[in-house]
Amino acid sequence: MELRNIAIIAHVDHGKTTLVDEMLRQSGVFRANQVVADRVMDSGDLERERGITILAKNTAIQYNDAKINIVDTPGHADFGGEVERVLKMVNGVLLLVDAAEGPMPQTRFVLSRALSLGHRVIVVINKIDRPDARIHEVIDEVLELLLDLDATEDQLDSPMLFCSARQGTASFSPEVEGSDLRPLFDTIMEYIPAPEQDTEAPLQMLVSSVDYNDYVGRIAIGRIQRGVISQNQEIAVCNYLKPGQVERAKAVSLYVFDGLSRAAVTECSAGDIVALSGIGDVTIGDSICAPDCVEPLPFVEISAPTMEMTFSVNDSPFAGTEGKFVTSRNLRDRLMRETLKDVSLRVSETDSTDSFNVAGRGEMHLSILIETMRREGFEFQVSPPRVLTRSENGVTMEPMEKLVVDVPESCVGSVIEKLSSRRGELLEMTPVGSRTKLSFIIPSRGLFGYRNEFLTDSHGEGIMASVFDSYAPFKGEVRRRSTGSLIAFETGEAVAYGIFNVQDRGTMFISPGTKVYMGMVVGVSPKAEDIAVNVCRKKQMTNMRAAGSDEALRLVPPRIMSLEQCLEFLADDELLEVTPKSLRLRKRILDHSQRMKNIHRNK
Repeated sequence: MELRNIAIIAHVDHGKTTLVDEMLRQSGVFRANQVVADRVMDSGDLERERGITILAKNTAIQYNDAKINIVDTPGHADFGGEVERVLKMVNGVLLLVDAAEGPMPQTRFVLSRALSLGHRVIVVINKIDRPDARIHEVIDEVLELLLDLDATEDQLDSPMLFCSARQGTASFSPEVEGSDLRPLFDTIMEYIPAPEQDTEAPLQMLVSSVDYNDYVGRIAIGRIQRGVISQNQEIAVCNYLKPGQVERAKAVSLYVFDGLSRAAVTECSAGDIVALSGIGDVTIGDSICAPDCVEPLPFVEISAPTMEMTFSVNDSPFAGTEGKFVTSRNLRDRLMRETLKDVSLRVSETDSTDSFNVAGRGEMHLSILIETMRREGFEFQVSPPRVLTRSENGVTMEPMEKLVVDVPESCVGSVIEKLSSRRGELLEMTPVGSRTKLSFIIPSRGLFGYRNEFLTDSHGEGIMASVFDSYAPFKGEVRRRSTGSLIAFETGEAVAYGIFNVQDRGTMFISPGTKVYMGMVVGVSPKAEDIAVNVCRKKQMTNMRAAGSDEALRLVPPRIMSLEQCLEFLADDELLEVTPKSLRLRKRILDHSQRMKNIHRNK
């Protein structure tokens, strides 16, 4: 049987998972009367809620007499590590580009990785049915991008198809409307090379992904580079984290991908992507070899994290009341377990036994981890995100981001002004119809807390995307927040009368009946200073009452913030308390008088 291994890469929201849905449907994986959810590959709760792919996933389809293994990858820059590691499994990529947005920062990042590995590229211009599609301009932008990234002659000569993933059509010309995805399947078979299938050589396989099953434990996923592997065969596992360490194991169960499921097999040969169980503590990057020929394979170098947060045991007055896992041992074990499957994450110990530094690729990368742990029953607190700087020849270097924003023409001035104040440098300004595309180089810390401001400045119509660019000399101070916090003065339960007397001072985060503690942030003040307020203050009971006076309290609805908004809001002296039921902003020092002394001492 002929075999092809491909990955689908693109910027976020350019239609990768929707295209995979149609490829599965048209290859006969689903029955004619089968009800299938949209974006069937996004199986996780968070993926379905947010409409993004977080983890790379494998599937396979049959086309005529051939098998095509497909890897669906994330498009968000924070999950670029997922893309980098799976590219070692494939021989070619489908590069999806939105027919209206054109190449975006993550398009450049994932394409550069694919080209550096020598993969062949099939360019797919997707969403050609959009009313604002500008197909011919996007074709030119893609060719310019290939030239910029030093593509070889073969890669520059990449075939180009025009798709509507939602309608399940593809054609070789933008002027011709396709009827199905047959042109795409044919191009994959013609242009993407079959993997080398040296079945006579000793077994060699690189673990590019790890799954977990309650019955069989950890499952190693990767492509067999050479040789043959059989069920119950003795194998040697070369540990990626400890070079030179080799362990013996047995391939207990062996699976290949078939549609959305895995099919158990007794033997697999070079070129195929397989999943096998039986190796207790296998990690991404390990090599599986024949016991009599141990030759570990090199693993792709994953880009280093650029951002860090401190995760610590919750020590607020409400600690332990809502979570199931609250101790430092629970927290440490869970974070270390995450590093085994997330190659972009780094966890390090601190001076305190109750705190751990967790470094990742961006705010979304870390917020997804926080939300996942929260749903598992963990209770902890996190610090504001901070960038990871490094020193080169005595000069402090900080991570810089390539930022692209697409906004209506009327909003260009305010966006440029805000980004300039955050040390952003305008590189390019391109009009696209009634909108304008702006490119900036900006320090990573300059983007902290900007997303909400951006949505306000662009009246909710703006699109922004960024990707790590390089390290550059420190750009100077960037003001994180121009507002202050309203801080609860005492512990108790917030009441309507207390909130009514405070709400003129700023926007509230809580409603009557919310339990609060001293030092908890209950609102935001427009002034650049913190204000202690008493939201638990009750009306004094007297015998002098006016009819209807209690009913006259009109409360402004509180601002309910998501996890990402809470992380953006955090000031340097604040923490976010995370529990399965609540997100509470608080000061590091809860006691008001102690906090005031500390402020005066630091002045």
